[in-house]
Amino acid sequence: MARPIHAMIDLMALRANVQRVRACAPTQQLIAVLKANAYGHGAVQVAQALAGLVEAFAVCSLEEALELRAAEVVEPIVLLEGFFEADELAIIAQQNIQIAVHSTQQLEILLKSPELAQSLNIWLKVDTGMRRLGFYPKDVATMWKHLQPQFASVRIMSHLACADERDSVSTREQIKQFTTLMNALKTEGSLANSAGVLAWETAHVHWVRPGIMLYGASPFPNTVGSQEGLQSVMTLHSSLISVKTAKQGDSIGYGATFRCPQTMPIGVVAVGYADGYPRHAPTGTPVLVNGRRVPLIGRVSMDMITVDLRTQPNARAGDPVILWGRGLPIEEIAAHAQTIAYELLCNVAPRVPRVWRG
Repeated sequence: MARPIHAMIDLMALRANVQRVRACAPTQQLIAVLKANAYGHGAVQVAQALAGLVEAFAVCSLEEALELRAAEVVEPIVLLEGFFEADELAIIAQQNIQIAVHSTQQLEILLKSPELAQSLNIWLKVDTGMRRLGFYPKDVATMWKHLQPQFASVRIMSHLACADERDSVSTREQIKQFTTLMNALKTEGSLANSAGVLAWETAHVHWVRPGIMLYGASPFPNTVGSQEGLQSVMTLHSSLISVKTAKQGDSIGYGATFRCPQTMPIGVVAVGYADGYPRHAPTGTPVLVNGRRVPLIGRVSMDMITVDLRTQPNARAGDPVILWGRGLPIEEIAAHAQTIAYELLCNVAPRVPRVWRG
């Protein structure tokens, strides 16, 4: 019999979240971000579920793009970090993959491959304030002159650093810089991430790039997905595999960090940090047992956690457990573990089976 842990992926919720993007940005084209195995949800399955509903996909690397092409995903795919070696360009051109260009090194390689120019679609990356990848706005016109006449298409993109702050002055400045440059170059642009889609209408421009909101989690630090009109896509399920009675004063788990305040029932759940459950989730982190909240107690182990069943004295081994998802927002678990929902989703281990529905 299989270990009970699995991640249920609700593809109907995924599609509903795409419609939420459309409601926010009804005239824009949509690039669905599928990097990191679609934030742990299965890039191929997510791409197939969204076929015909979005205009393009975005991934991190050529390897991620080729996985989609091998699964017969035909939509344009954008490489958000562009290419790393010159020998990637022929494959990129042949596979209808678009590339972000963010460095002079990439630009030099491109200009040495004129035979591929008319087969390559470029997104010139502009650093409007993230201070990560891209050219400074004052240098973009020069880069543009090198690229624009030769390549199949040239657009610009940038990334918002503080869009999750709804009153951010720096976000307003980034939007202003970007739109001024875009209008001067008379080209299309992409700026809005999930927070930009939900909170910054002026950032929508031509193409929006939602990521975390597609999967039902909020990009903001003080809300959960349902408060943003989103539906949870991944629900992490397991079961109780043991129920026993511990005596007053008994310690629970590694380091004896929890001692029972009274004689009490405790349950063991088949999930641990090797599955992607956050190791630093503290005592008190909520878990759903039979649909009701109980607190985690003691340290998270590699394969197991322990929960306090005093409010569920009739719980038995085999009873269902939800670690996050429907009925238990992942943002809440992330807050307890002092991390973010993005990390939890991306860290769900390959050994956890995914089950796609809808």
